[in-house]
Amino acid sequence: MTQGRYPRSPKSLLGGIAHLGRFIDKIRLRNAGLIQDYNYITVGFDKYLIDFLGIDAKAFEQRTLAGGTDDELLAWVAAHGKKDLTQDEVVQWSRGLLTSAPKDDPARQRFQNRLKEVAAKRGVAVSALPPVSTWADVIELDEERM
Repeated sequence: MTQGRYPRSPKSLLGGIAHLGRFIDKIRLRNAGLIQDYNYITVGFDKYLIDFLGIDAKAFEQRTLAGGTDDELLAWVAAHGKKDLTQDEVVQWSRGLLTSAPKDDPARQRFQNRLKEVAAKRGVAVSALPPVSTWADVIELDEERM
């Protein structure tokens, strides 16, 4: 990331959907050359979001770059994504994404490595960081919202 500019928190809900606002921001910031080091579209939370919503990532990227408000982009998702998603499914999915934690040894190692990176950026020991247990919290920590 450059210039201290971060996309929205994954915890910021858009239409009740976790990470959607962040995904929109990442598309716009990356296109503007303001971020380079984010996982983008094909992995992580982006991929989970795309799969859950049933949207074409490249088509959504093009629509986002064409402009529009969050509500207009949310309407695009509703028109082009899965038609049978219920509000309960959205709530459950968002909750699952935001409480997701490392589930196996390789994931726990990646999690610890992310914490080490954050600590190194801040010039502190990992033990000096606020305690976190979810991937969303690591993002919050990394982007200085914690």
